[in-house]
Amino acid sequence: MLLKGIFLYFAAVILLSAVLMITRRNPVHSVVYMLLLFFHIAGVFVLLNAEFLAAVQLIVYAGAILILYLFVVMLLNVDKEKLGSRAHRFWPWMAGFGILIAGEVVLLLLRGSFPVNPELSVQQTGAGAEALGIALYTRYLIPFEIASVILLVGLVGAVMLAKKTIKE
Repeated sequence: MLLKGIFLYFAAVILLSAVLMITRRNPVHSVVYMLLLFFHIAGVFVLLNAEFLAAVQLIVYAGAILILYLFVVMLLNVDKEKLGSRAHRFWPWMAGFGILIAGEVVLLLLRGSFPVNPELSVQQTGAGAEALGIALYTRYLIPFEIASVILLVGLVGAVMLAKKTIKE
């Protein structure tokens, strides 16, 4: 019962900080809410007895990626961004997708069980760094490389936006 309460706390803070992160006008405040989100996601990993993933979450995301986001925010012209509109025309789409995802979560909760893939079971494969690395670089190599390319494109795009803003 205690673990369920701790999980509900983590889930509530994760949802709240995610909403606050995308609705704040000040980009630095958004980054701080993202930091809060990353710490609580690491807490969920600890509850799942995946301490290695929790450590990677904190080191890679809360450390490296978040600092990269902060540098990009500082490079961009924040004052100009504060004056612009904040995706007002996309609110119906965002609300629709949010309701769809919330409906799926409610459906899974009412069902009482979540679908489990036996190939990905922690008890069968182990949750250590070695098992994770073997699975990542053998069975999931192509998705891993695609994610790497997407992150690289995002980084190059952020640098190009910052460079364009500085020239103006």
